[in-house]
Amino acid sequence: MKHRMFAVALTVSAVSGCGLIGDGDTAPTGRMESMNMQEAGEQAERILDGTFGAIKPSVEVQRGPSSDPICTDFKNDSTGTGQVTRRRYVMTIISDERRGSFLGVVEGHWNKNGYEITTVRKDKENPAIFATSPEGFQVVLEFGYRGQASVDVTSPCVTESAVTEPPREPIDPGSPAAEGLPYVRSDFWSAEAPVPSPSAS
Repeated sequence: MKHRMFAVALTVSAVSGCGLIGDGDTAPTGRMESMNMQEAGEQAERILDGTFGAIKPSVEVQRGPSSDPICTDFKNDSTGTGQVTRRRYVMTIISDERRGSFLGVVEGHWNKNGYEITTVRKDKENPAIFATSPEGFQVVLEFGYRGQASVDVTSPCVTESAVTEPPREPIDPGSPAAEGLPYVRSDFWSAEAPVPSPSAS
């Protein structure tokens, strides 16, 4: 029950209408009717794969619930468009001392790939980075309750279509994963010391 409540809390804070809500103050995403919702979901998965593929050492992730709401464009009163959100939770424990490095790796990957960093939330407990991909997808890396890191990707408003949700591995109710909080220790990311600065030898 705890992990469900946590997932719902993140979901509510992530998506509404045609734009991403949060401290990022991002403007509502535009419309991309050349892409349908299934294609948008696939692109969101590629963004997530690329983001986590850039994190070295790698971290354990758990696929979160998807969202596929119908878009409402109040300005143009458009119909026939929808929006897709895909998310993954980091199950590896990222220590307070390594959060800055973790955020920096992701921000560096996004910058390298042409993302626009729209906002950086410099909060000790809940830091976050908000960005926009070259295709107009809204992307956010955020640390939440008990140091839970997650990455959400939200598409622009695209042509409404059927959507196949990516499969999620079943979770054993008795396992630590059922709590929905990070539990996997990493020699690197869970270390309780800042990443050593390169020194001249």
